[in-house]
Amino acid sequence: MSQFYMVIDVAKCHDCNNCFMACKDEFVGNDWPGYTAAQPRHGQRWMNILRRERGQYSRNDVAFLSMPCQHCENAPCEKAGNGAVTRRADGIVMIDMEKAKGNEALAKSCPYGAIYYNEEIKCAQKCTGCAHLLDSKEWTPKQPRCSHTCPTGAMQFFDITPAEMEKKVQEEGLQAYKAELGTKPRVLYKNLQKFTKNFIAAGVLVKGDCFENATVTCKGAGVEATQKTNFFGDFKFDGLENGEYTLEVDAAGKKASCTVTIADESKNLGYIQL
Repeated sequence: MSQFYMVIDVAKCHDCNNCFMACKDEFVGNDWPGYTAAQPRHGQRWMNILRRERGQYSRNDVAFLSMPCQHCENAPCEKAGNGAVTRRADGIVMIDMEKAKGNEALAKSCPYGAIYYNEEIKCAQKCTGCAHLLDSKEWTPKQPRCSHTCPTGAMQFFDITPAEMEKKVQEEGLQAYKAELGTKPRVLYKNLQKFTKNFIAAGVLVKGDCFENATVTCKGAGVEATQKTNFFGDFKFDGLENGEYTLEVDAAGKKASCTVTIADESKNLGYIQL
């Protein structure tokens, strides 16, 4: 049986907030009986966007992580819901608006911060995956508003079998955010390292000029990778875990090496002068 999955490419998201606004447009002021009550205009971000800046000027970047409900297979909210939270056959996790009334602990059970407590109606709410649209024969293509409105293709929605999804995971290197929690989310990410890991970057100068095609090798913390510097003499090793790394630079026989420690922060080393 096919099920619903979402894949979000961190490298393609540039924080346009179209997904956030589409979610607001669909749910603010709109009750969807059998699915959810209306989302408040303020205070809830069913499609939240996390931001992280890495590095230091002028070698720095910013990554954006779109964060809807992860629709987990092992959902902590399902346990906290006391029967108010169920997982549909297609994998979408739903909150029963009647059974969940007064259960504020339900909102606090989500390790991703994707569930909100509506004080006005005394009930927890979250992203439904636009289940009311997915169930409608009148809505095509079959996908939620967020992915439907994404201008860069950063969000892709799939209705495929678990075996087909596993193949996609292996082929595209997809990952779960905070996989160590063991919740088995149905929202998976591509290029997640741009948000969760770090980089080492620098430029190579020879006699004060940018040196193109210098060979730079990075070793340490289970990594051994080699790059060539670009036209501006720059290199960047990304996706690095915390640990100690050795950089070895060879610019047409002129050599240098240094040790760099990564501790939850990317490093711009400036220029390596040879």
